[in-house]
Amino acid sequence: MSNTEISKRLKELDKENFIWLIYIGIIFASWYSNVFEKKYFIYNDLKAKEKYRKITIGIFAVLIVIYAYFLNDAKNAIDNLKPYDSNQKKELTNLAFVGSLFILISGFIFFYIALKDENIEVEIAFN
Repeated sequence: MSNTEISKRLKELDKENFIWLIYIGIIFASWYSNVFEKKYFIYNDLKAKEKYRKITIGIFAVLIVIYAYFLNDAKNAIDNLKPYDSNQKKELTNLAFVGSLFILISGFIFFYIALKDENIEVEIAFN
């Protein structure tokens, strides 16, 4: 790996570390939203239900942005493949793109569920 490639990978790792901090925030937001979900089910508190829904919708909106970032990163990796790269690198890079695409699609599906499930009939969580 050249110094330029190493430098690029290190910058990518810095971005990924920032995203891990966002994930930690999402975990706490999910935990906090469960407080409102529980309050809604125990006391039929409609304000708690709406707070839960807003937090959940916000969580999945943020996740879609993160997933889109990773899909774009995977697309850039495909674009940067060289003809002399190994077949394994090409295959794994393409599979990483497909995996990122599926994760983004799942993010949109969960976001849609969060928007439409006004009665909190479906348990959703970011996985």
